Amino acid sequence: MSAGVSVAGLRKRAWYQRPRWRRLGALLVTAVVLAQVTGEQGVRGDLFAALEANATGPGMWLWLGVALLVWVVREFLHDWVRGVVSGVREGAARPVAGPREALGLQGAPWWAVHVWLPVMVVRGVRYVAELVRRDRRLRWGGMAALLLFLVFLPLMVATYWQQVLVDQIGVYVLLAIGLNVVIGWAGMLDLGFIAFFAIGAYSAAYWTGALPVRPPVELNNFLVIPVAVVTCLIAGVLLGAPTLRLRGDYLAIVTLGFHEIVYLMARNWTDVTGGTRGTSPERVDNFSLDLGFLSYEWGLDPVPYYWLQLGFAVLIVFLFMRLEHSRVGRSWTAIREDEIAAAASGVDTVRFKLLAFAIGASTSGVAGVIYASKQGFINSEMFVVLMSVLVLSYVIFGGMGSIPGVMAGAALLVWLPEALRDSVDPADRYMYLGAVLVVMMIYRPQGLIPSRRRQRELRLAEGVPASASVSASVSGGEKA
Repeated sequence: MSAGVSVAGLRKRAWYQRPRWRRLGALLVTAVVLAQVTGEQGVRGDLFAALEANATGPGMWLWLGVALLVWVVREFLHDWVRGVVSGVREGAARPVAGPREALGLQGAPWWAVHVWLPVMVVRGVRYVAELVRRDRRLRWGGMAALLLFLVFLPLMVATYWQQVLVDQIGVYVLLAIGLNVVIGWAGMLDLGFIAFFAIGAYSAAYWTGALPVRPPVELNNFLVIPVAVVTCLIAGVLLGAPTLRLRGDYLAIVTLGFHEIVYLMARNWTDVTGGTRGTSPERVDNFSLDLGFLSYEWGLDPVPYYWLQLGFAVLIVFLFMRLEHSRVGRSWTAIREDEIAAAASGVDTVRFKLLAFAIGASTSGVAGVIYASKQGFINSEMFVVLMSVLVLSYVIFGGMGSIPGVMAGAALLVWLPEALRDSVDPADRYMYLGAVLVVMMIYRPQGLIPSRRRQRELRLAEGVPASASVSASVSGGEKA
């Protein structure tokens, strides 16, 4: 009997070993780490001054309070929260047949506002989105209103944000649109996409006479754009030709190597590219227009460059949307889903994979010319591999295969570090960006604005019936 009692005592866990208290300990440790990360920064002379200040400052108590609140909700209000979330999901998933049903107020008791308010918001957004999608007039009207807002956007912000719109957001949006062709539509992982951006920028520097090597004839920047596009097309074909039999990680390594080749050539071939010195003391010409009756030169004001970027972005988006629903776009989708099955169905995989590399690279050529002209100076250190990783992150965050998604994702994630500049140390900004990406990939892997096809694929992979992803009709009485 004594032996049995002793064994039972050994099996009994102490109170601090129970899951509830272990979770509390993990949350408290996380709160302490976050308080140190978000608190004062250390200095070389006194490494422990920041630790002491953060340990006794208000930030520590704030994070500890948040950790305790999360623990209390998790341990004691878990069933209630789960019921609320389930009610919101069930209410939001029911078909929306009209404005009254979109509000989701039928049979809602007065005390259930905490459930029905989010239901009303979700169903209302679904109803408006479905109505816009099905009514061509509303769709085109919404797009026109959005375009009008984007045209006047730089006039409503400060000069600093005008520079951000042109030098960062506009450039990365164009790059994300091009990379979406390779990754989102054709399903080929490309980690060296920024090499085409560098080729476009150096094309602008060369053909405007800003490099140590002089061109046979100097061209206007508008004439450089088609030359840069053709150059990037050829580079895309040269990259795609040796990689036709590669996929996945192997393709990513090859594209990464291609970027390093371009980067090291720009850095070490000083007689041609200027190396790290770049185009100094020469300057890349600004855009200029001279039609006889009308002449204009882009100067230091970022607003005209923003409008130029917006015009090219609208043109590229229009062409790419037409391309997505064409035979070429459907062939890319087939290759992305199953290349062997696509080849067996008669799709020329070699041709369409080369087209994906070439067409995606052409957008980088346009972005490179605009960027070099706006900056007036380029060197090899402007095209490091981190930029390729960032563009890839923006595409995945926004939603691979969705043009509105990749544009919104790029704009949002480029804006975020700049919005944190007054409250977060520059060395820590990308830490918050990484945290946003991690949370997004856990809770919404399809992206911010996913394509319908991509969203349906993820639902099927999770075991959700395809019919569950089909949104309800807005016509009266029609069910999903």
